[in-house]
Amino acid sequence: MRYLTDRKRAVGKGASGTGTEHHWWMSASAVALAFMIPTWLYIVGTTLGMDRQSVIATFAQPFPAILTALVVIVGMRHFAKGTEVWIEDYLRGTAAKGAIIAMHSLAYVIMATVLYALGKMVFIGLLPGANG
Repeated sequence: MRYLTDRKRAVGKGASGTGTEHHWWMSASAVALAFMIPTWLYIVGTTLGMDRQSVIATFAQPFPAILTALVVIVGMRHFAKGTEVWIEDYLRGTAAKGAIIAMHSLAYVIMATVLYALGKMVFIGLLPGANG
């Protein structure tokens, strides 16, 4: 017979089971976003006032395209996990479940929309003389 003490059951689970893992993920994604977003804002800022073809040419390059994709994916996952914590704090039952589903859905819709637009710019940028 295997005997587990209360301490053995609790080791590695943090204060509330998965709270520690969630905290570390949120901390790591926040630090990553703190470095990525200013760089991304600089790239977006340089495209302000440019014509459509110049913007497409900028985002068709690998670094701006990959950085944009990373900012949107990491940012929306960070948003979804953060709002989930807020919702769990203030709502209960079916309302909480519905709100969590809505926020995760919103995050995924934003991700899909931005990645679609980015992909369209990248592939249009690869075609010489394409008007889109």
